[in-house]
Amino acid sequence: MKKLVIMILVLASLLNTYTVFAENISLSAPSSILIDFDTGKILYDNNSSMKLYPASTTKMMTAILAVEKGNLQDIVTVDQEVVSLTKGSHIALEPGEQLTLEQLLYAMMLPSANDAALAIAKHIGGSVDNFVRMMNERARELGATDTNFVNPNGLHNDEHISTAHDLALIGRRAMELETIRSIVSTVTYEIPPTNKKAETRYIKITNKLLYSTEKIDVNGVLVNAKYEGASGIKTGYTSEAMNCLVSYAERNDQRLVAAVLKAEGNGSYSDTHKLLNYGFSNFQNKAIANFNEYIDNIPVSQGVVPFVAGILDRDVIYPVSGSDAFMVEKKINPVADLRAPVEKGQIIGTVDYVLNGKIIGGGNVIATSDVEIDPMTKLHNRILSKWYLFVFGLLILLRAYALNRKKSRKKSRRRTPSTIRF
Repeated sequence: MKKLVIMILVLASLLNTYTVFAENISLSAPSSILIDFDTGKILYDNNSSMKLYPASTTKMMTAILAVEKGNLQDIVTVDQEVVSLTKGSHIALEPGEQLTLEQLLYAMMLPSANDAALAIAKHIGGSVDNFVRMMNERARELGATDTNFVNPNGLHNDEHISTAHDLALIGRRAMELETIRSIVSTVTYEIPPTNKKAETRYIKITNKLLYSTEKIDVNGVLVNAKYEGASGIKTGYTSEAMNCLVSYAERNDQRLVAAVLKAEGNGSYSDTHKLLNYGFSNFQNKAIANFNEYIDNIPVSQGVVPFVAGILDRDVIYPVSGSDAFMVEKKINPVADLRAPVEKGQIIGTVDYVLNGKIIGGGNVIATSDVEIDPMTKLHNRILSKWYLFVFGLLILLRAYALNRKKSRKKSRRRTPSTIRF
């Protein structure tokens, strides 16, 4: 019976491996990527390091800095420079017009208003140039090392470049921020009259994943562009960049981020559907290890007991396929020469979880109980710590012994009768 169960598990593993790795995603765009939101693991890579023009997906970074550095209720006053620099999509901001930072964020992220992006940049950075410097610094901090921003809105410039990989990282950070998550999941929004506009501005998101019934071709099947579980993030288009899309979707506690660059027509939506379908179908976030899970008995020297039980200090979650789940290995790294006393909760080592030679997660191993010093060890250590006193005492004893021997020999000579000569 045991052999039969093992054979079934092996067969299931092989079949699942085939399902995952034999699947061929037919993508039209030259560069794209799919990552797991929670871990950052790359689930599918299609030339994701290719340097291309990001168009308005640039605005994700502008939004990140606005939320990280600004206050949503800040009043932003539009100046002439913002109006003069504005090209492409806009909400017709006027010099001297005042809006809140929050309203400008909605204008930038939903209808992709370039004037709103410039106004935000000047408000946060003091100048557009300084804000661009901040964008590039933040990009490097996020690991987007192949990105170079020249402006805050993504209008074409030959030196304004990024990659699908970098934009996925930036999109992931954007969706970590609750404010941005709320904004990019909104389909329509109203900006009330301002000091310069008497009418309400009604704006709508450009991201068809959230609302559109327009039909797109996904592997020969016509489906709605709207994708179940999608709630972001940003579209982009220029004639040089073509259609770009960075997206986010969530199903069954699994969260994915996809980036597609330089697609033709609705290819950005078709490719995004395929990538998200692939991720949700073939991967599942699983608990590789759980908080308080027993790890091992860690040796303790000079203690009343020779070891202490160690447990994990966190959950370790990772997106794996069915076959990968059986291949995760555990590598325990105990503290070298751990000595008593040990306190409950003390870190006594670390543990790494390894898949195909790569560390996919880990945590600290902590003690489940106190371990006191062995009393005999205490006495032994106390004796050893006073070794010089024993040496000194031994020397005194040897000296006393030598003096005593000398005195004894003298007394012996006095008692011996003198030799009588004839």
